[in-house]
Amino acid sequence: MPDPVTAGAAVGWGISALGWFVSPIISKLLSRCFSYLGFDGPQKLGEFQSKVFQLELILKDVEVHPPSNRLEELLDKLKSAFYEAEDILDDIEHHRLERQILYPHGRKWDTTLHDISKMELEKILNKIENNINEALKILALLPSYSKDKERQTVAVNSRIEVTTAAPPPVVIGRDMDHDKIIGMLHDKVDYGQRKIRSGALCYSVIGIHGIPGSGKSTLAQLVCASERKKRHFKPIMWVHVSKHFSVDTILSEMLEAATGNPCPEFKNRDTLQQKLEEALTGERFLLVLDDVWCEKNSGQLELQKIVSPLKVGGSGSKILATSRTADALLALDAMRCIPIADMDDDVFLQLFMHYALEGADIDERDRAILKEIGSGIAKKLRRSPLAASIVGRQLRMRLDADFWRDASKRDLLKETMGALLWSYQQLDEQVRRCFAYCSIFPRRYRLKRDELINLWVAEGFIGSTDAGEEMEDVGGKYLDELVSASFLQQAGQQRAVSGAVDYFIVHDLLHDLAERVNRSDCFRIENGWTGVLPPNVRHLFVETYNKAMISDKILEMESLRTLIIYRHKQDIPFDKFMRLKKLRVLSMLSVTTSNVFSFPASIGRLKHLRYLAFRTGRVKLVFPSTFTNLYHLQVLDIGGCKDLVFSSGEDINLLNLRHVISSADLNFRNIGSLTSLQTLSFFTAKKGPGYELRQLKHLSKLRGRLEMHGLENVQSKEEALEANLASKEHLKKLALVWDKDTCCPEVQAEVLEGLYPPPELEKLEITNYHGSRYPDWMVGKQKGPKNLHILSLSSCSGLGSSQKLSEFVNLRSLGLYMCSWNALPDNMEQLTSLQTLVIYKCQNICSLPMLPRSLVQFVLRGCNPEFRRSCETIGDPNWQKIQHIANKEFDSNQVDVPKTETAWKYVRISQFDYRFFHLFDLAC
Repeated sequence: MPDPVTAGAAVGWGISALGWFVSPIISKLLSRCFSYLGFDGPQKLGEFQSKVFQLELILKDVEVHPPSNRLEELLDKLKSAFYEAEDILDDIEHHRLERQILYPHGRKWDTTLHDISKMELEKILNKIENNINEALKILALLPSYSKDKERQTVAVNSRIEVTTAAPPPVVIGRDMDHDKIIGMLHDKVDYGQRKIRSGALCYSVIGIHGIPGSGKSTLAQLVCASERKKRHFKPIMWVHVSKHFSVDTILSEMLEAATGNPCPEFKNRDTLQQKLEEALTGERFLLVLDDVWCEKNSGQLELQKIVSPLKVGGSGSKILATSRTADALLALDAMRCIPIADMDDDVFLQLFMHYALEGADIDERDRAILKEIGSGIAKKLRRSPLAASIVGRQLRMRLDADFWRDASKRDLLKETMGALLWSYQQLDEQVRRCFAYCSIFPRRYRLKRDELINLWVAEGFIGSTDAGEEMEDVGGKYLDELVSASFLQQAGQQRAVSGAVDYFIVHDLLHDLAERVNRSDCFRIENGWTGVLPPNVRHLFVETYNKAMISDKILEMESLRTLIIYRHKQDIPFDKFMRLKKLRVLSMLSVTTSNVFSFPASIGRLKHLRYLAFRTGRVKLVFPSTFTNLYHLQVLDIGGCKDLVFSSGEDINLLNLRHVISSADLNFRNIGSLTSLQTLSFFTAKKGPGYELRQLKHLSKLRGRLEMHGLENVQSKEEALEANLASKEHLKKLALVWDKDTCCPEVQAEVLEGLYPPPELEKLEITNYHGSRYPDWMVGKQKGPKNLHILSLSSCSGLGSSQKLSEFVNLRSLGLYMCSWNALPDNMEQLTSLQTLVIYKCQNICSLPMLPRSLVQFVLRGCNPEFRRSCETIGDPNWQKIQHIANKEFDSNQVDVPKTETAWKYVRISQFDYRFFHLFDLAC
């Protein structure tokens, strides 16, 4: 009989692929095809989808039977045909954009291209239909299995058995997690409480989430056993929920656990709820809900029905819930969701050897041999507690060295992988596709949030049904869903000038799963690789480029859509890669000894290119005139390049360009025409045509951080207003910089008045401002950004004698660096959210006003020595105003890094001739 998990994985891929075929993206693609060919789009689309749905149903009904080689071949051809259709439509769209840009006033359509494209498209659609019909014929010949007949399927195999409150005899490696949760259960502060009509709920919810087999239930059992001994909670109830649960069944189990008596069969739910409320009234209970799921449409409502009778319990009651996703825990109003911790290798080995050898009646010599073999087996189990239990118990039955050696050569993760595959199939089709794409990266590769989302968008994996929703926002929801389901795990943050960068990794077991479901689409060439490249690879990651080994092999891959070269030890023949005409993503980290790198003119052949990343050192990049032919380009990432030159001197008519990622200003002329731009880190206003501040006027989609330089070239408030900053509602961080002191203070004041920031701005930096006054939106009655968290002023003139800071009610950090301020504003005490105040090299400040009680961090460096001494002298008026602040740092302190969540970063701003400290706040 075929292995059920292997068969399930194969068919699971088929179902996944078909799910992709009927997804909104493919429906939209087919609709465009039919429309272009002049067919009745909805009718033809309905015919296609009907057959695909039929194919999907048959596949589900034969899940335990591996598909024939012919069927797998057809499914591969089906996918290839869709890719071909997508490429043809892409060519047509490229041609349309080219006509639009070159001949804005209209010109006759190129009928030759039009006719050729139609013919090719008709062939592709016929190929798709023929492949579907042949697949249906093949499946019709397979043995029929009734849906009612009990059979082994992926879903059944992967379903973890119903759990009870009893923990395993031995639990290893969960002491820290256990103590943390016990502390939360006994915490007097009920973070999870929410208000209802009758007051606060009596209970709060704590959640544990993680991938299947990671030890969530075991941890909950351990906690439950500890609490039974302490008798802090009474009653203690354990209920296994699962995906398809019955509210009445769950309530009955809760009643039985609360009373200790068998629950009678109630035909009326109201009666059942009343009995449960009677049993819990006034009692401080602990309810464990194990394996909680939340369906998208009705799941939250059903979960709320479960907890509805619990409102009568005693104060301090707790619910401890485990789930594969954080979203399901949030549906229970859990305010504290804890990801299950990953074990380190030594602890995992200890756990595995416990299952494999604990209590075994063998001599020490044999035990030592088995331990050595077992150490190698444990490394293959990817630190999965479930796999340690399953494999360890199997080995425990045969304490024979030869058997163990044989086991070490086999795939020991099939049952665990079946559970993961089932969880994977619960995701939406498009989310599955995005996850599978992650297999292109090496294990434990740190994935940047925005970079990964931009890659998904470039590959065409993101679909939006809302006309007003950006694809990046949809991609963000996909990523959050993968994180919630533990398919992606947060790997920390990295500080950068542009803000915090979120990183994620894929657990080793899930990386294996991504490789299986992705089949031959993605491939990696890692160090030491000597194999053969599959012919139909579409996404390729090269860890270290080796010209002699792989250059020619890569160039033979005609279907390649992604080429990522992580690093290289020699010059890359960039011009040769221009032969890969279907590339949508081209990304490489290049190290060159030259000060200038010129892209070949052949780059214009990459008509499908959406994502171009060429990260080098600080070199000058030169693009040819043909670069403007990349009408589909969405992302241009050139890292730390010091200058960008377009040899033709023409405007860059890249209408679909969405993200320009660079650590320096790129001097785009007439950038205002790129109305799709979302990321533009730097903009420098100049006096020449095409570089005016009004270029920003129609860039309403800008988001993230924008650093504006050259403001000395702006001569009036009217010019500043043309930038229309207030309309850029997605902009979160803004830096306003006068690079030179060449305009009078009155003009600077007018310009800053006109640069009214967007209301949702979170961080504002102003540098080298020497205006005669500060604007009304900053110090007057006119309201400034309501969500401003950080305000930083560097080398700026002081406030007027009567000026006070606006009431920025959410301001958390205020930093003054080398400013000529004589004093802080008198109304500082009204900034009741302020936590951090930094004063650096402001020599004129000699006293402090009353400061808010919310301050927890005060830093004074490089200022007037008398002022500093007064702040350190007990009893001095200045000391009295800061004595309530927990963390105070002065020049005399040896501590360079604040002990709170605020961190210093030394930043070099290349446009200036000085350096300054730059404040970052993790809360932003």
